[in-house]
Amino acid sequence: MKRSVINQAIDEALVFFKQRQFPLPPFAYWSFDKWFNQRAVMSEIIDTRLGWDVTDFGLGNFNDFGRIIFTLRNGNIHNPNYPKKYCQKVMYLGEGQKSPIHFHKSKMEDIYNQGGGNILMRLWKLLPDKKLSTANIKLNIDGTKRIIKSGETLRLQPGESICVVPETYHQFWAGVGSGPVLSTEISSVNDDVTDNFWYAKIRRFPFIDEDEPRRYILCSEYTNLFQDAFNSPQLCCGVQYNE
Repeated sequence: MKRSVINQAIDEALVFFKQRQFPLPPFAYWSFDKWFNQRAVMSEIIDTRLGWDVTDFGLGNFNDFGRIIFTLRNGNIHNPNYPKKYCQKVMYLGEGQKSPIHFHKSKMEDIYNQGGGNILMRLWKLLPDKKLSTANIKLNIDGTKRIIKSGETLRLQPGESICVVPETYHQFWAGVGSGPVLSTEISSVNDDVTDNFWYAKIRRFPFIDEDEPRRYILCSEYTNLFQDAFNSPQLCCGVQYNE
């Protein structure tokens, strides 16, 4: 993934968050030099992987498959120094820009449409062989019980949310024609390295082509850039998928 695409994606997300009156913490705007000057006090940012997360999932088609995420708060199940049991992310969903189909073994999450266009979402139960079930799914949308068909496309308008329980395949995106979406995720502790399982082969954190200077540091770059500040080493790329 080209650094220029990452820089531009974050620039666009910042403009959109400002338009939606969703402020981010100061470190969202730190320069490269500012990060290094703050190394002594930013261990929680690093060890819980807060901050920017931009990926094309190694597919090379960011407009169709990509995510622009900022993690605001999180714990770390591998490190007792960070006992938070919850996580919050904010996402800028471009129209038609999907996440690949995936599930989590541990994390339970609420996907909330906080403003903009519509979120479209599909869900499937997980079969023992890791395939997609065709059985109906029971779920909660804004506290109300629903039964939907496997793979049915749900529409979440601004203000609506859905709870995704562990071991449920899901995929969501901003519907084409309704505009981009400010989506927030409130969940149990998030571990993108060991708790993402993909229906098809992808790379959670892409390799980066440094075609221009970085203007922002991604959470996937912390390990290499701030190795001395890490309390709990983690993998770099988080490649997990089902054959």
